Amino acid sequence: MSSNAPAIVLTGDRPTGPLHLGHYIGSLKSRLELQDTHKQFILLADTQAMTDNVGRHQRVTENVLEVALDYLAVGIDPEKSTIFIQSQIPELYELSMVLLNLVTVSRLERNPTIKEEIRLRNFERDIPAGFLTYPVSQAADITAFKATLVPVGNDQLPMIEQTNELARKFNSVVGKDILVECKELLSATSRLPGIDGKAKMSKSLGNSIALGATAAEIKKAVNAMYTDPNHLKVEDPGQVDGNVVFSFLDAFDDDKAAVEELKAHYRRGGLGDSVVKRRLEAQLQAMIEPIRTRREAYAQDKGEVLAMLKRGTERARAVAAKTLSEVNASMGLNYFD
Repeated sequence: MSSNAPAIVLTGDRPTGPLHLGHYIGSLKSRLELQDTHKQFILLADTQAMTDNVGRHQRVTENVLEVALDYLAVGIDPEKSTIFIQSQIPELYELSMVLLNLVTVSRLERNPTIKEEIRLRNFERDIPAGFLTYPVSQAADITAFKATLVPVGNDQLPMIEQTNELARKFNSVVGKDILVECKELLSATSRLPGIDGKAKMSKSLGNSIALGATAAEIKKAVNAMYTDPNHLKVEDPGQVDGNVVFSFLDAFDDDKAAVEELKAHYRRGGLGDSVVKRRLEAQLQAMIEPIRTRREAYAQDKGEVLAMLKRGTERARAVAAKTLSEVNASMGLNYFD
C-alpha cells in the first residue's frame, strides 16, 4: 500500500437485530468521521452471527436489511464506505480455511474474548466448532481487505492480537509478506449502559433504545431509566456515578458545562430526577427524530437498499479475491494459472 494511500478500515456488526444508541455512540459515530478520511469497509457479519444462532437463522437473515437501514439512516454513505454482506463473499470462507491450519484448538480456547463469550452462553464443552473458530473467520475478514485499522472495544483486543499472530504465521510459512497486520482503533467513548443500569445495552435484554425508536418509545425509556435509588426526595443529595441518566447526558449532550452544573446540583441536593430526565429526553428526541425519518424513507424502497448492498458486496469481493489470489499463488495453489 502506498504511503500516500488512505488507511484501510474494516468494521461491522452482527445482524441479530436493529441497532441502538449503544451502537451509535460506540461505533457508528466514528464511522461517519472515518468515511471521509479512510477507505472503509463495513461488513454485515451474518456468517459470524450464525455461529450461535443455530435454528434461529431467520433472525439473522431478516436483520441484514434492518441493519443496512440503520447505517443509511445515521448517514453512512455507500459511495464513501463499502457496505457488504459477509456470507456473499466465498473468498472469505477460503481464506478462513487456510488460516485454520495455522492455529491450534488450545490457542483458540485461550482467547479471553472467546472464553468470556463461552461462559456467557453457557456452552461449557458443547461449543459449536464455528463459534470456537470465529476469531479465525474474523482474521480472514480483516486480512482479506488488508485492513490496517480495526475499530474495537477493549474486550476485542485479543481478537486483534490473534489476527496479527495469524498474519505473521502465514507470512513466515510462505516466506513473503502477503497478509498485513492491523492496529486497533479504540472508541473514545466508554460503553453505554442499558437503561436499567446493567453494564451492557442489549435488545435481547430489553434495556436499549433503538435508532428507529418512536417519540413515545424514547419518552418511556427515559422515564424508566435507572438513577440513584437512594435519591428519594428532591432535597436529598444524589449519586452521579452509576446514574444512567447522567451517563447518557455525558454521551449525547454537547453542552458539557451545563451537564457538569447539573451534576454538581444533583450531588448537593435540590435537583429532581424528573428535571434531569426531561433534559435528556429533549436531547434524544432531537437526535433520533431525523434518523427515524430517514430510516422510514429508505424503508419505502427496500429493493434499492438491497441493490446498494449488492453493489457494495461486488466491490468488496473484488478486493478479497485479489488477496486470496496472492495467498494461493504464494502457496502454489494456482495450478491452472
